[in-house]
Amino acid sequence: MSDARWALIEPVFMAWRARRTGPGMAARVHGLRESVNAILYVNRAGIPWGYPPHDFPPYETVYDYYAKWEADGTIQQVHDLLRDKTRQFHGRSVQPTAAVVDAQSVKTSTGVAETSQGIDAGKKIKGRKRQCEHRHARPGLGCLGHRRERARHHRRQAPAR
Repeated sequence: MSDARWALIEPVFMAWRARRTGPGMAARVHGLRESVNAILYVNRAGIPWGYPPHDFPPYETVYDYYAKWEADGTIQQVHDLLRDKTRQFHGRSVQPTAAVVDAQSVKTSTGVAETSQGIDAGKKIKGRKRQCEHRHARPGLGCLGHRRERARHHRRQAPAR
């Protein structure tokens, strides 16, 4: 990662590290920049976590950082920061002003229960339907299953009383 790119995201990671200092915390052996480089390498090369080159920190350390950053929202903060900078660079507002809503019919496998699928008569597809929202310069914001499927999912997720 170049120095200019690291300068953009370094404040997010330094703030994360500052929140994690105090008694009982082990001394840092590997820098955050090397760990970010290793994560980007694994992502770019499509290799398993255990096989990065030896000039990166140990894969257990790198994956531990990744898991913590994913769990506490640090990766999302970096994503949002870079997205906002890109939008500003192109002269756009930080918040999107338009969105496209699309519906997709997705075929299901033969082992799926009949009660959880339907038929899209227009496309002649047996499966599930989902709605996706795409905002300008931020594709794939989210996809929601059909209302009936979402309700079924929420009933399954409800805590027992």
